[in-house]
Amino acid sequence: MTEYLTRRVLQMIPLLLFISILSFAIAEFTPGDPVLMYLAPAKRGLSTEELNLLRHQLGLDRPVYIRYFSWITQMFQGNWGYSLKTNNTVLNEIMARLPNTLLLGGISFVFTIIVAIPIGVLSAIKRYTAIDYFITVAAFTGISMPSFFLALVLIELFSNQWHILPSVGMSTLGITMGSWESFWDTCKHLILPVITLSFNSIGNWSRYQRATLLEVLNQDYIRTARGKGLKEKVVIWQHAFRNSLIPVITLAGLSLPDLVNGAYITETVFGWPGMGRLGITAIQVRDYPIVMGVTMLSALLVVIGNLLADVSYAMVDPRIRHK
Repeated sequence: MTEYLTRRVLQMIPLLLFISILSFAIAEFTPGDPVLMYLAPAKRGLSTEELNLLRHQLGLDRPVYIRYFSWITQMFQGNWGYSLKTNNTVLNEIMARLPNTLLLGGISFVFTIIVAIPIGVLSAIKRYTAIDYFITVAAFTGISMPSFFLALVLIELFSNQWHILPSVGMSTLGITMGSWESFWDTCKHLILPVITLSFNSIGNWSRYQRATLLEVLNQDYIRTARGKGLKEKVVIWQHAFRNSLIPVITLAGLSLPDLVNGAYITETVFGWPGMGRLGITAIQVRDYPIVMGVTMLSALLVVIGNLLADVSYAMVDPRIRHK
């Protein structure tokens, strides 16, 4: 296992380098002058000489490959650059919002597992019945419905019409932070974004769980277990269910990046102060250092998610061993 983990970590390095080159190239060839983006609107009337001097001070007059190596070297050292809009460091901008996104994404992730897997199991057990057809229709509805549309519907119903839940932000103004009142207020602000972020995933995960469990239930060892006279609950939960989780673990590992980039639309609609909203705002104002920082963090989570999924196979299925 140690040799396998070492090999996988070494394979991550060229992949991340390729992604860094691609993201840097996109930022480089995007229309617009980074110097003008860096300047305040009142100072954009500088002369050509002054703009060239500023461009030299920022290192933007150097060849693109030198700027790339300088950027990637500084990133490995923990210096991710500075935001063109706030002049704050990219790392500080990201870390200030990352906990909020992890809170929203983590709760959505757990909520998806708690809801989707039992629904998928129930759909497989009750296959070709009215319950199965109802779950199938609901799942495909969740898969096909755009998240922004669902978010707007929830806001209209629960916030504008019924005045039950808040629609914007993470907390209500005037609430004392750190108190129980603040805790419950944050919980209320989480409900609609969590539902929106989980709705599509629940549909996907339940269909995966149904398909994999049905495939396992048709295996020979399941028929042997039934032939021994074991109860159906024992056959399903002790023999079939564990093996049916293997493809779902793959899906769970690949869903790890959604904790950061899957909430872009949801955080923007609900005004949630997280990474998704930061990324959308950075794209709109062409804040390239922020965009590249968010991109690299998302790429890192993608490869880590794949690694965790592969390692988790051996935990679920003893037959699988990495050599």
